[in-house]
Amino acid sequence: MSEDEKRQAHRAFDDSPKRFREKHADDQFSGASGVLFEQAMAQTRMAICLSDPNAEDSPIVFANRAFIELTGYDEQEIVGRNCRFLQGPETDPAAVRRIRTALESESVIVVELVNYRKNGEKFWNALHLGPIYNENNELLYYFGSQWDVSDVHAARAEEANAKAMSRELSHRMKNMFSVIASIVSITGRMEGAPQIADTINQRIRALGRAYEPTLDDARLGAIEVGQAVRSVLSPYDPEQERIEFDGNGLRAEANVVSILGLSLHELASNAMKYGALAGDHGRVRVAWRLDGDTAVGEARRLSLEWTETGGATPERRESSGGTGHSIVETLLRSADGGIEYDWRPEGLHAHITLPLIY
Repeated sequence: MSEDEKRQAHRAFDDSPKRFREKHADDQFSGASGVLFEQAMAQTRMAICLSDPNAEDSPIVFANRAFIELTGYDEQEIVGRNCRFLQGPETDPAAVRRIRTALESESVIVVELVNYRKNGEKFWNALHLGPIYNENNELLYYFGSQWDVSDVHAARAEEANAKAMSRELSHRMKNMFSVIASIVSITGRMEGAPQIADTINQRIRALGRAYEPTLDDARLGAIEVGQAVRSVLSPYDPEQERIEFDGNGLRAEANVVSILGLSLHELASNAMKYGALAGDHGRVRVAWRLDGDTAVGEARRLSLEWTETGGATPERRESSGGTGHSIVETLLRSADGGIEYDWRPEGLHAHITLPLIY
């Protein structure tokens, strides 16, 4: 069958608008307006019905083919019945009361509620109801359009479940970090090395801060770099006046964010001891971007610039290396990344690169 033949068959199949118009010629459905109504109702994919508020129990007097397909009922099973026949056990009584109130006040209403098809299958119905008046402002019909939004509700439920799981995961990870920190502290005291234990715990807390905001937001895939960067550095700038951030919504794997978080922790710790954050007037700018051109075969990489201004003297900056720097460099190399230090007169400039996937 050709496309034209399909269109002709489509129009011929749904003759309910024409039959309705012929039965209600006095209700301004004659002439050109009636033809427009007939064609619009026949062609729309939106399920539409009209009910008569002037008849007993406001029965449905018209239902187009889309309504028949949505509900599974034949036209003879629909016309003459109040639309409540689509309700069932899980239909929210509050939604039904809202509909009843709108009908009594001749108001327009949009509500989502559970309805049921003829075969008993339930679906979420986005229902729009509104009054139709004649030229004398007399109420003739109620117009109702229905749209199956079950997929939307399923997606909402899935998102809610993901958020609940994420909150639980966040809680467990916080507990895990706390337990690890306690073990490190106890071991440090027993071994007579409390300062080393404290340094290790600072790194553990930095890891936790890198994950915490993204878990609370239920982002279970790649992690937003900006969120993690701000969270890791928040203890070093409680007034949010000395560290400037510049980056977009770039996202990276959790392993990459972990390494980045530890790297930023070491840079910030050294800035507090020897650099821009050691005094009262120093500042730090942290900027990140995506590097690499896939058009020429380059892998996409995270590039982060750490720039200090108003820092300490070169002599003090040179003493800022140590175990922390060694850990950072080792982790970055293991992830096919790296860090470059540039000791400028105005302060330290560090450039970190990491693949987005590790």
